[in-house]
Amino acid sequence: MIKVMVVEDEEQIRIILGKMIEKNEGFKVVSSCANFASAISSFVSLRPEIVFMDIDLGGESGLECARAICEVDPKVKIIFATAHSEYMASAFEIYAFDYIVKPFDMERIRKTLEKIRSVSGEAETEEKTDNGCGEKLIIKGKEEINFVDVKDIIMIERTDGVTRIVTDCDVFLTSQSLSALEEKLDPEKFMRCHKSYIIRKDAIKKLEVYGRWTYVVKLKGSEETALMTSEKYKELV
Repeated sequence: MIKVMVVEDEEQIRIILGKMIEKNEGFKVVSSCANFASAISSFVSLRPEIVFMDIDLGGESGLECARAICEVDPKVKIIFATAHSEYMASAFEIYAFDYIVKPFDMERIRKTLEKIRSVSGEAETEEKTDNGCGEKLIIKGKEEINFVDVKDIIMIERTDGVTRIVTDCDVFLTSQSLSALEEKLDPEKFMRCHKSYIIRKDAIKKLEVYGRWTYVVKLKGSEETALMTSEKYKELV
């Protein structure tokens, strides 16, 4: 059962939307909230996989509420369900899964939920098969979902609220945290060398001293660099 939360300040719309969602097999509305505070509290306690979010929560910002929820769990799928089509670009900046404009259409909601079911099924299959240290990572970007070969990853960097996954030939951007990605990587092959960096150990070309407690990591076959603390250097050697 996939858990869903609805955040909408108008009670009648919350009820209607909840019924539309639950007409789709396998989806359960576990929480229905009217404002920012109750949404955050409910999300932390119930951890739904999907959040339907209005843009205007009685004067409060649904965009900011969504950002706060994504900080708690970057893997959550945010679907903006609103009358305000002009906020679509801003919504996708925080990696919204979809943007549905009122009045709601049952078929439109069904298609969105089926897409989520498909993506969730692929993620669950990968997790069961690979035990969290698999050959591919599922990386959700602004408008696409990428399947990245772990063996190609050179470095992962977190900067300005965005995570960069650097491979031999490409760079992928996601809102997923370093900690969430670190859990999926083999610690024998990858190391969290700094609070903002994960590197593949066999991609290290050389280290250069950078200040008293830090090293610059030069990587094989790439112009990218990372940082490594002296504590992590001691673990490496």
